[in-house]
Amino acid sequence: MAAVHLRIKDVSKSFGRVQALKEVSLDIPRGSFTTFLGPSGCGKTTLLRTIAGFYEVEKGEIFIGERLINDVPSHLRGAIMVFQDYALFPHMNIRENIVYGLKIKKLPGQEIERRLAKTVSYLGVGDLLARSPAQISGGQQQRVALARAVVMEPEVLLLDEPLSNLDAKLRINIRAELRQLQKRLGITTIYVTHDQAEALALSDQVAVMNEGRIIQVGSPWDIYFKPRSPFVASFVGTANLLEGKVVASSPAGALVEVGRARLRLEEKGEIPPAGAKVTLCIRPETIETVEESLAGADNVLAGRVRNYIFEGSHLRYWVDTDGRELVVDVFDPAAKGIREDAILLRLPPDRIHVIPED
Repeated sequence: MAAVHLRIKDVSKSFGRVQALKEVSLDIPRGSFTTFLGPSGCGKTTLLRTIAGFYEVEKGEIFIGERLINDVPSHLRGAIMVFQDYALFPHMNIRENIVYGLKIKKLPGQEIERRLAKTVSYLGVGDLLARSPAQISGGQQQRVALARAVVMEPEVLLLDEPLSNLDAKLRINIRAELRQLQKRLGITTIYVTHDQAEALALSDQVAVMNEGRIIQVGSPWDIYFKPRSPFVASFVGTANLLEGKVVASSPAGALVEVGRARLRLEEKGEIPPAGAKVTLCIRPETIETVEESLAGADNVLAGRVRNYIFEGSHLRYWVDTDGRELVVDVFDPAAKGIREDAILLRLPPDRIHVIPED
């Protein structure tokens, strides 16, 4: 595992009576892509701006490598930020925008040209250098803003929702390019977004935030399939959350009573003992529709379709099962057709995740 490059230790920040950050701690590995994910007002942008040096650290410490940067001015931290609105200078052409920071640092002309050539080749903006920001598209402006940051060869790249102003299709294309660029350059990158799909697609590590705290840190896979709280489960993607009680427990899994149903689980790891209250997390795409012949089998529930929508690649059903609503995604709808009344659902034992009660 890569060494820690940026360390956030017990950082707190308030604005008047509002505490935006509450003793936040996080280690960010060198060369990784880490995303701060959470709803509006959760503290993710405040944390990013505190790392950048735009806000003072009220309590706690921030290190880049072995260097404590609490009192280091923002322009000397080696952390450069790309803003949501790109902040390009309208009176400068694209070339002047990209090399502006290098000229402020008074780098030799030969070094400026070397860095410029390398950066524009990475980001594919070489044919835009003579244009003004008003003469290029939103996607091109986003690439120029990235180029202006990357050309500085920062230790840490900070991205504040840089794709939010782009249309949906362009966002998907640009985020793929951004991930490839980050891997190629190996820059430690921190990304802020409220878009769960972006966080899952881009990140090595996701820090889910809420109310000024980091709720869970992990790989995109763990955040999605192994959420440690109902908040993370419901915020990251769609989740069916069922309240239940453990009837029997062993290292191989558990039997959980949910209403009048009993569900068998095969989740590996620590399972709460018999009698414990738990929340079960079941993703819509893991639930199977089955034929009538399997009625009464393990983990098969009878239900009735209350609503559905067709989304091209799949059908999303809302199914009532014994007074509980389950969201179910069925892929390849052309082969399976549409169900509008009674339906049987199977909840695979190895796809049910247990969230212990706090």
